Amino acid sequence: MTIRVLLVDDDPLVVAGLRLMLRGSPSIDVVGEAADGDELTEAVAQHRPDVVLLDVRMPRLDGVRALRDLRALDPDPPAVIVLTTFHTDSVVLDAMRSGATGFLLKHTAPEQIVTAIHAAAAGDATISPAVLGQLVQHATTRTDPKPLPDPLSGLTEREREVALAVADGLSNGDIAERLYLSVGSVKAHISSALARLELDNRVQLAIAAHEARQRGAGHDGGDRPGLTH
Repeated sequence: MTIRVLLVDDDPLVVAGLRLMLRGSPSIDVVGEAADGDELTEAVAQHRPDVVLLDVRMPRLDGVRALRDLRALDPDPPAVIVLTTFHTDSVVLDAMRSGATGFLLKHTAPEQIVTAIHAAAAGDATISPAVLGQLVQHATTRTDPKPLPDPLSGLTEREREVALAVADGLSNGDIAERLYLSVGSVKAHISSALARLELDNRVQLAIAAHEARQRGAGHDGGDRPGLTH
């Protein structure tokens, strides 16, 4: 199946580079381009992409607000991968809360961007491990010294192991390999963990797992075959 991709970036050189790079993948078809966030909704309606590569910083309407507008108007929006040049951009968490499927740096290796597009089209989130670490560090910086309860309280042992693997920046496929699970089981455990903790997305789960690990409440069981699938 060919994955239809829409590019949204105000830098013509970035767009040209992405187009040229993706042209080398026979399974990806760049079906359209937009130069600013205020063109996103119309471009999606016109081209019906499976995946959008969306710049987070644009002059008229930034990627976060564009994504919110899209999700408000489109009942079945495409997967959206946010692209940026910044490791610690404060709007990235807002982008994830607004429904972004993944987050990559613009200088990510071409093969990793192609892999991320395939993952997003399959419903899997992709976040660069280095970026995830920065986001988690940014979100978990606290000045309050008082101890807090285990952020993963209420999860099953297997859900906890999956959550900790998410905090390591692993894809669903990598988590499946680490924990001897099927990819479908990993997705199910992530969904159930999000529901139990009343979280919205993978980044929030990673942050909760990171906090648990910092407090000594998290523990990895990734080297053991699991009994619960």
